[in-house]
Amino acid sequence: MESGIEHSGACLCGAVRVKARTQGTSIGACHCKMCRTWGGGPLFAAECGSDVEFEGTEHITTFSSSEWAVRGFCRRCGTHLFYRLKKENHYAIPVGLFDDRDVWEFREQIFIDQKPSFYSFAEKTRNLTEKEVFQLYSGE
Repeated sequence: MESGIEHSGACLCGAVRVKARTQGTSIGACHCKMCRTWGGGPLFAAECGSDVEFEGTEHITTFSSSEWAVRGFCRRCGTHLFYRLKKENHYAIPVGLFDDRDVWEFREQIFIDQKPSFYSFAEKTRNLTEKEVFQLYSGE
């Protein structure tokens, strides 16, 4: 694995283990409708780039949720394992998978314009709308 901070963890049943490197301890929340439908609420994830390794890959099932992304989960217990951009092979890993749960800092919220009004967070974060997210990743 490349330089950075290594994190490891597993799905609920332990059939899939993950090791990933992040450049820091920041996490973000995605409020898009797909993430909220997938998990019943916002997706809290650590950005891991492509530096991710899985054990137990025979237990991973994927779903192509859009033309640009794939979502992975454990076929035994249903745990959400990753959101991956197809083009860049960039992974966002749900932070709850990792064993070191107390090291994270909540820094960013994306698709903030799709966040329902029934919840909000006290932390001061960088907040990006859907348009801002697509501009950031498309380079426009």
